Order: sequence, then C-alpha cells, then structure tokens
Amino acid sequence: MDPGLPDAVVFDNDGLLLDTESVWTRAEQDLFERHGKEFTPSDKRELVGTSAAIAGAVLERRLDQPGGSADLIEELNALVVAELEHGVEAMIGARELIERLRERGTPIGLVSNSPLVFVERSLQLAGFEDLFDVVLSAHEVAAPKPAPDPYLKACRRLGVEPGPAVVALEDSPSGVAAARAAGLTVIGIPSVEGVGLEEAHHLAQTLSDAIVGECLALHA
Repeated sequence: MDPGLPDAVVFDNDGLLLDTESVWTRAEQDLFERHGKEFTPSDKRELVGTSAAIAGAVLERRLDQPGGSADLIEELNALVVAELEHGVEAMIGARELIERLRERGTPIGLVSNSPLVFVERSLQLAGFEDLFDVVLSAHEVAAPKPAPDPYLKACRRLGVEPGPAVVALEDSPSGVAAARAAGLTVIGIPSVEGVGLEEAHHLAQTLSDAIVGECLALHA
C-alpha cells in the first residue's frame, strides 16, 4: 500500500452502507404497536446501532416487559427479517465508493451489530454480496459494538494492523466508540436525526462528501 493510502476501509451496514436503518425503524414501530406503545424519535435514538443486549434492555424498559429482553429481541428480529424482503436501497454514494476502493485494490470489510442472517440478506438484496473481503456480524465476537472486538477481528481477517491507517465509516455513537477503541480513524455520517457523532475524527453528511474522498485518498 502506498504511503498516505488507507491500509483498509471498514463499513458499518445499517444506515451507513444500506438504508436498512429504515427497515429496523419499521420493525421497531411494529413491535411497539404490538405491545400497545408509541414508538418515538427518542426511542429510535436510544436503539440505533446498539447491540442485542443493550437493545433488549431498552425494549424491556420501554415496553414494560421486565425479564423479557430475549423474547423481545427474538420478536424484533423476526419482524425485521420479514420487513427486509420488501427491498433495500444503497445509501447515497455507497456503490460508487466501494467500486473505487475495489478498483484501487484497497481491502474492504463490513462490521455490523445486526444478526449475520440479516446482514447477508440485505447485502444480497442490494447486490452487494460479493463486494467485501470480510463481512462480520458482532454476534461472532464476545463483545459487540461499542466494544472494539468487532473491528479488531475484522482487521485480523483483512490481514491489517488496527490503527489510524484503517478507516471506519459509522453512523451511530456505539459504532464510532467501537472503531475509536480499536484505534481506527473514524468518519461519522449520521443517519438518524438528533444522533450526534462528535467523537468521530471526521464528519460527513453522505458517502459522496468530499471529506470522505479526502480521508480515503480518492482523488477526483
């Protein structure tokens, strides 16, 4: 790899690479309705990008189901997989960015807190299933985001040392925290209104923004 070029680039999935965060939102709304509760923007901000354990605790509290986190997560996962079959779109600039990285030969990975079956199906529906060198669900590690474990494991699989020369792209605070804890350079691109990513090294609005190309040494 030439000096100045990233050793690897690792993407989050939901709301960063693919517009699957909206799929999760519809499933979450359905879950809340089933339990007689209103799903609010505050609920969404609390759930975005979280692990199953954290999301389960939030759902348990918000839906007045003490001790029911495992059942609620199972119900939500079934709803979101069904909702996914209605289709999913790539986020603005995602396809073009990946194509440019692949043309240059940059190793690229994907790290998600979502279940692997959901991640793989969403990539398949969007036509992205063969574009990544590594696809990792946080369910494959002992500690999901915001712990660094998913990013550290992705770096090992990509054959690169975790550090500032590896760039992570994230849309949630837990994802930003995980990538920073792994020592990576982080570009934050919020997908949910009101969710701040101040801990990211760089901020953008879409994957097409100039700052993304600059950080990845993709010159126009």
